[in-house]
Amino acid sequence: MKNVLKIGLLLSLIISATGGLAGGKQPAKQPNILWIISEDLSPFMGCYNDPVNTGHTPSIDRLADSGVLFTRAFATAPVCSASRSALITGVMQTTTGTHNHRSSRANEGEVVPEPVRIYLPEGMKTLPELMREAGYFTFNSGKDDYNFHYDRRALYSVGTMEDYKAGMNGWQGNRAVDYISFTVANWSDRPDKNQPWFGQMQINGGKVWDNRYVREGEMLDDYDVELPPYFPDTPAHRKAWTTHYNANRGADVRVQQILDQLKADGELDNTIVFFFSDHGSNTSLRHKQFCYEGGMHVPLIIAGNHPWLKAGTVRTELVSLLDVSATTIALGGLYVPDYYDGQNLFGNAYKPAEYILGARDRCDFTIDTIRTVRSEKFRYIRNYHPERTMSQPQYRDKQPVVKDMHRLHEEGGLTAYQEEHWFGRRPEEELYELASDPHQTNNLAVLPAYADILKKHRSVLEKWQQQHGDKGLEPEPAVSLQGTYELWKEKAVFKHADVNPEYNQFK
Repeated sequence: MKNVLKIGLLLSLIISATGGLAGGKQPAKQPNILWIISEDLSPFMGCYNDPVNTGHTPSIDRLADSGVLFTRAFATAPVCSASRSALITGVMQTTTGTHNHRSSRANEGEVVPEPVRIYLPEGMKTLPELMREAGYFTFNSGKDDYNFHYDRRALYSVGTMEDYKAGMNGWQGNRAVDYISFTVANWSDRPDKNQPWFGQMQINGGKVWDNRYVREGEMLDDYDVELPPYFPDTPAHRKAWTTHYNANRGADVRVQQILDQLKADGELDNTIVFFFSDHGSNTSLRHKQFCYEGGMHVPLIIAGNHPWLKAGTVRTELVSLLDVSATTIALGGLYVPDYYDGQNLFGNAYKPAEYILGARDRCDFTIDTIRTVRSEKFRYIRNYHPERTMSQPQYRDKQPVVKDMHRLHEEGGLTAYQEEHWFGRRPEEELYELASDPHQTNNLAVLPAYADILKKHRSVLEKWQQQHGDKGLEPEPAVSLQGTYELWKEKAVFKHADVNPEYNQFK
């Protein structure tokens, strides 16, 4: 692995120096590249043919019309930090050991202690570091949320807090000056206005519960949207579900604000814009942190003045956010490192994937191990802790939707499916045919007629684990678990809950 990393890095540096571009001709001028990353946003948008929001996400729809829309893009994890760790390295988080949510962390303002730190493999550099070596000015206006040890000033040319020390948290202490904004740490800060730039801009997206960005007169009522069958019909669940539709409408406003600023600053014509989310909805209990379509399916649009980006293109093949990393590197004038897991989506050697892999591991203090394989027609899920219910203690336990679920469980008010799904033992394997079962409620893994399909997906997962390594199948080191315990032990959702037995050793 280390030798492969070194070779890939050397190739990247050579191609950067000679100006080569993977899979196509290099533009006369290196393009600016902007990632607009939405938090926690499922694609409930007009360009994704959502019946509720058609006509209500005009800015995102226009962006899609002006470039390339990917209808089936998937995150590597249904939670922020694991997904972002894979995205920024170009490598699956389970390979680099960055799979556990909010790992390699400490308290606010502290440098992460050496025993808790997670280091990337020798020779591996983050995408912003590679872009800087290719001559780019870099910034991230928003959170990093990376599960490894790094020096933020090596990644980003501008925007790091003044009191920053190398090794501070990827979340609490390592964020940009302005947490989520595009008014601080952006293209305007580069001294040489002719220097190309690579930037990341974060928008709140699905994390906006108050819908403050929704246009006047556009707010949906809680009874305007039909609930999926895995949620009980209560006011709290209706509000949470509808909130995410409104969040898409609000995200549309934020995207337009960024595009307007690019245009006002004269940067738009030479900027390639990527718009995507780190994972699916956080207002819906079965989306964020779980490996169903709702947690893994994300929007992805790439648009800009570049010969690869033909306006009005719609691509329906399966793609991963790991492909975003590889495509960005290629657009910036480097060959994609050999150790990258993704592909340049526009390269001559590009081959559509038959399968997309995903993983969920510890999320905050909740310990779980789930793997998923997405194919053309099916989603396969492997639960390594089937004895741990979908409703095991987690950080959202004080939210009304969780309280409602537990109340109805105690009162016998859930449907048979909801009761079994949320409070019963989980199946070790799940298999869903997505066209006929979009909500994924009919598990085909138990049916003999689907034995061959189940076996094939299981084989794909096992082969991938053998080839790439899956550190999530190894027990988390005690020192890392203790770090998580120290962060959560005084918080009510942890302190008063029947949490995982792995923490008993620290009590």
